[in-house]
Amino acid sequence: MRFGISTHLYHDQRLDRDHLLQVAGYGFDAIELFATRTHFDYHDPTAVASLAQWLSDAGLRLNSVHAPITDSLVSGKWGTAYSNASSDNAQRQLAVREAEAALQIARQIPFGVLVVHLGTPAGMNRPGDNNRAAAARSAEEICRLAEPLGVRVAFEVIPNDLSTPSALVAMLERDMDVRHAGICLDFGHAHLAGDVVDAVESVAEHVFATHVHDNGGREDQHLVPYMGSINWNTVLLSMLKIGFEGTYLMELANTGTPAAVLEEARRARQRFERTLSA
Repeated sequence: MRFGISTHLYHDQRLDRDHLLQVAGYGFDAIELFATRTHFDYHDPTAVASLAQWLSDAGLRLNSVHAPITDSLVSGKWGTAYSNASSDNAQRQLAVREAEAALQIARQIPFGVLVVHLGTPAGMNRPGDNNRAAAARSAEEICRLAEPLGVRVAFEVIPNDLSTPSALVAMLERDMDVRHAGICLDFGHAHLAGDVVDAVESVAEHVFATHVHDNGGREDQHLVPYMGSINWNTVLLSMLKIGFEGTYLMELANTGTPAAVLEEARRARQRFERTLSA
């Protein structure tokens, strides 16, 4: 069993060495880098070199990178969203270029998975943001860019019609001819849409990445597991049933202090380990 923490926990701050040391101090051995330039400037080779040193100092591995979804996050306010499913080709290409820039991290720090949102979440999208043909075109392009770097692309379950479990499976099986693409099962997002166990069973043949967080079923809260209404025992048993052997990557919000969230995450990890071992 492998467990990691997304730097989403520190998303409103400039990522630094102390953040990674803090994650390691709570017993986690991997991170997912949330690629937003106000958080971490993935365009800057010097910043990437510093990240490599911080990872080494903390004894952490870079499990995955979350492709950019916005150009900034400042004082809790999102900047302009990127949509790789935009019907505006210039906007679509911009989103693909930003994903490509984040992929270049692999030239300095090897990582296994690029997590990609197709389009923007329902309720946050602009007209034309979630065009199905544009999404399929971008998905193919990002996969072609990732392949020579040895990176697999995981399309995330998010709240829009392009990215339901069944829609992602249909895209992978019907519309794409790539061997290194699959699905990131975001348990919190799946919970907002319906039954999480159904989602697990739907993506069973394609899931190789996860985002682990909880909510009360109405809002995307990114809570530590067991602090919302997901039945984690049944979900984890379903993950065992499908033979999942990847990383359980916690993508958590800073609901108090990072230290307090990480302590709760450590306890949740222990409960996960007991359930998965049993």
